[in-house]
Amino acid sequence: MNGPRCHGNSAMQGTVLTRARSPEPVRPSMPAIIATQAEVTAALARLVAADPALAPLLTTAGPPALRRRPAGFPGLAAIVVSQQLSTASAAAIWGRLSAAFDPFDPAALRRARAAKLQRIGLSGAKIRTLRAVSDAITSGFDFDALAAMPADEAHARLTAIHGIGPWTADIYLLFCLGHADAFPAGDLALQEAARLGFALPRRPTAFELTTRAEVWRPWRGVAAKLLWAYYRAVKGREAVPVQPAK
Repeated sequence: MNGPRCHGNSAMQGTVLTRARSPEPVRPSMPAIIATQAEVTAALARLVAADPALAPLLTTAGPPALRRRPAGFPGLAAIVVSQQLSTASAAAIWGRLSAAFDPFDPAALRRARAAKLQRIGLSGAKIRTLRAVSDAITSGFDFDALAAMPADEAHARLTAIHGIGPWTADIYLLFCLGHADAFPAGDLALQEAARLGFALPRRPTAFELTTRAEVWRPWRGVAAKLLWAYYRAVKGREAVPVQPAK
């Protein structure tokens, strides 16, 4: 999915697209994969130094939690299952799916009849996506290699699989791998958090938010966690990633 064009008045665009300063280069002391809460805290310090506009958000929200999910095929499959569903519905379907295939592996999904998967609660589109992921793994797709790639390259590798869109790829990189620079700019909750946190006249588009986030490299993933935490603090409710409507 190509990034949306930037619409809206020039004042809005100027507000969103203004950059604080050039991002700092990656240093050996800060890993590309955020694996501990201490690394989240260290990355936040770098972010605030690069973009002081984040400081009030951090003061309000406090340091976001690490929050990691299982990686590999089960992790990506769980994200696919959750698309366009409530948290409760996604959890129920995932529970039935993982119980039906134990161990949960791509070969089992490839052999399963579509009717069985539909009874579990999967749509036709999700069945096709899970089978495409299974086929990619059979053909040699390497989940472990994603951890060593820059976020943009890993994103491109995932979205090359039929049915895996930008949001799914970035959520996987951020929550399953802990990639420090993955940034799901199309996420609706993230966009709303940016609107609130930066006092914007409207919710920024994915293109606008991506441009604004350039200054946060190579810690855009930690910035995303901060924005979600800020949303939760301001709104008083959980800010879960929300896939944009197709």
